[in-house]
Amino acid sequence: MTQGPKNSALGRLTTEQTNPASGDLDLKSALEIARIINAEDAKVAAAVGHVLPKIAAAIDAIAIALKNGGRLIYVGAGTSGRIAALDAAECPPTFQTDPKSVQFVIAGGNKMLARAGEANEDSRTLGQQAMTKLKPGKKDVVVGIAASGRTPFTIAAVEYARKRGAKTVAVVCNANSALGRAAEIEIAAEVGPEVLSGSTRMKAGTAQKMILNMLTTGAMTRLGYVYGNLMVNVNLNNNKLRERGISILQAAAGTTREQAQKALKAAGNSVPRALVMLQSGVSRREAEAMLKATRGNVRLSIAAALAHK
Repeated sequence: MTQGPKNSALGRLTTEQTNPASGDLDLKSALEIARIINAEDAKVAAAVGHVLPKIAAAIDAIAIALKNGGRLIYVGAGTSGRIAALDAAECPPTFQTDPKSVQFVIAGGNKMLARAGEANEDSRTLGQQAMTKLKPGKKDVVVGIAASGRTPFTIAAVEYARKRGAKTVAVVCNANSALGRAAEIEIAAEVGPEVLSGSTRMKAGTAQKMILNMLTTGAMTRLGYVYGNLMVNVNLNNNKLRERGISILQAAAGTTREQAQKALKAAGNSVPRALVMLQSGVSRREAEAMLKATRGNVRLSIAAALAHK
């Protein structure tokens, strides 16, 4: 059997079909199961690769929004909502962004991060209400995430945000979806049937995680919160991250460990300030001024500091 039931709209989705590669999965050994899952997972990157132009368009939209004081707001239910929450939560420690600049909405509220409660995803009213509370507007980008592309909660939230003037993006795993039609930019990574039929926490979830990684990392890089490929805006709030900050300064400025430590201390434990100071020889106050003038763009700050010497 190669296809699932088609007597419903859900049954017609490619992510709901039966995967011939995993037939008789319950009769396989542990190693065979792992090999089957691994072989299917290998298809995900290619599926994401087919939609890179759409991802790039979303990256630019998010970068513009954040540069102009807007927000990136994720919305999803179940696995999609949890993946969105993870990406949003990791932006402040990675890029020192304000927690309010990248937010998430999950059907059923934050308690759904730790337990299943997928019934909430069927309510369009709850979706609109949840988005209404965030007051999306013209400066914001709202990204709806749903493997099926048919989740009422997420569709209603995206539709409301679009009516309010926000730029809207859909991240789905089935083409020509209702969520895709509701958004201005549709990112449809068609990963095909799951190893475990309908378990979209697997390939679909992996595709969603990859795409959200690209959206935030790409946007933050475009904003200059990355120097080369170094995480210069890392928040140094534990020993591991302080060591990472020192290593980043050594690599970026070509300094010794001792010089990096001294610069970091002089910069008030800020890697961007320390890097601008090391690369241009300006004071902490001057480095702060340059970073403020360039909205935190490290490379532009270094160039501006050198030009003013």
